[in-house]
Amino acid sequence: MSHPEQHRGRWRPRLDRPALVALLFGLVGVVYRLVLTLFTVPVSNSDEATFGLAALHIGQGRELPVFLYGQHYMGMLESYLAAPLMAVAGPSWPVLRLPMLALYAIFLYLIHRLTRRLGTPWFAAFVVGLLALGPERVVRDQLTVVGGRPEVKPAVLLMLLITVGLAAGTVHRRRLAIGLFGLLVGLAVWSDWLILPYLAVAGLALVWAVRRELLGWSGLLLVAGVVVGVAPMIVDNLRAGPGEDSLSVFREVSTKAGPQPPWSDRIRGGLLEGVPLAHGLCPVDGCGRWQQWFGVLYPLLLLAGAALAVLAYRRAAGAPRGGRVGRAAGGLRGERVGPVVQLALVAGAALTLLSYVRSPLAATSPLDNARYLSVLQLSLPAVLWPLWVAALTAWRGTSSVLGRLAGALSAAVLAALTVTTLVITVLFAATGTAASRTEERQARELAAALRADGPHEVYGDYWTCNRLIFNTDESVVCGVLDGDLSPGQNRYRPYWRQVGRAERPGYVVAVDSPMDRRLRALLADRADAAPVREVGGYRVYHPDTPVRPWR
Repeated sequence: MSHPEQHRGRWRPRLDRPALVALLFGLVGVVYRLVLTLFTVPVSNSDEATFGLAALHIGQGRELPVFLYGQHYMGMLESYLAAPLMAVAGPSWPVLRLPMLALYAIFLYLIHRLTRRLGTPWFAAFVVGLLALGPERVVRDQLTVVGGRPEVKPAVLLMLLITVGLAAGTVHRRRLAIGLFGLLVGLAVWSDWLILPYLAVAGLALVWAVRRELLGWSGLLLVAGVVVGVAPMIVDNLRAGPGEDSLSVFREVSTKAGPQPPWSDRIRGGLLEGVPLAHGLCPVDGCGRWQQWFGVLYPLLLLAGAALAVLAYRRAAGAPRGGRVGRAAGGLRGERVGPVVQLALVAGAALTLLSYVRSPLAATSPLDNARYLSVLQLSLPAVLWPLWVAALTAWRGTSSVLGRLAGALSAAVLAALTVTTLVITVLFAATGTAASRTEERQARELAAALRADGPHEVYGDYWTCNRLIFNTDESVVCGVLDGDLSPGQNRYRPYWRQVGRAERPGYVVAVDSPMDRRLRALLADRADAAPVREVGGYRVYHPDTPVRPWR
């Protein structure tokens, strides 16, 4: 918390001890991620390169995409944030990721402010300390430019802080704040639909806080803000052909044919793998049995958090209010808004988890899809608050023997959570970055070789092409083929058409991959005659005549 301090006729803020500790934790978290950003850890890929290429095109004024190339449901806000930097510095992975680092810093600041309002200063510092840690699964969601999650989390926190300020009477320009709330909702909907559960509960909290005001100009400003934020999506969907609108595409992507895994498998994958991975308790290759305890405990903590919020809400209703000062600060509504926001965070986590376990991917591919639970970090203050309260009550000696036992167990859980996250983070920082750096070096060697000596129009697989194009600043253009050398997922069609017009395209394939074997079979006796060289784990073929079996 900041206290005003007069110095030479000026008022300057002075941080209390918990705020200083939180600031130190936050700086460590930001510097740690800055180092990873400079070394391109976690490793880049073609999905991220697509966002980077879009940022390059935006900065050059060539394109103004609404959705990720080749899709109609993933917003491009991250590309627009990176576009000015790309226009100045050109394409590079650290430049592309710098806005994500800034969003992470904003996230820490906002969650610290919200947690102080809902809990205690030291609890807020503890939450920031946990979020400053980060093994690969966590920092990948925070630093890589793959859409949605880095920007929607700060947006939700700001919405909840606006709600708290409106209920407490500390926001003076109330209509503008409500309009900003709507704008954040619209931008979040455009950016990533996975945040919809949190948007729903944040909207309910706002209606609870200012329901009467929403009947007038404030309500119109709220709607106007939503429309402005989501306007790019609305315009694109109006122009889309049948079946190409966002809802139809998202429904098709989310619905998988075939037998559905049983609920028990989906719940097991969501709780025992997804929840610990999303909170940084496991390495990226999966959770051991000893690391799955937090997933088992998580539903119980949600229930305990909801119960504490309800008790606090009822206690605020029965507590005597102060005089005019209390009423000016928001009165009963200001005292109740904390529990309401805590309930919103608990409900947002529960709805997100329920939405996740409804998908078969929670059972069939929990490691790859745990990223969809990274938004659960928003609810960390509400989830850990029951443990903190029990531990603090036992520490002060104001509880019974049973209460002291519960407090000791709660303190042990908080300690185990901290130590486990710290150990996994240290292991990743010490030993888990080598593979990423090796792969990144090989990708850059390939890009440098083709940029210098050609060929400059090539075919390759999906995970090679767009990263190669980005690494060469589009001096090498790549068309995507599947393993059987049929046309693959070409997100940006102009690249495919340019390679298709080339008289003598090259082929970039991973050594001994299915594409490599298929190409050699098609080249037959020409395989050894065609110029071939190996660079960074890839074979580069440059036959005299193109191999295009789909034609």
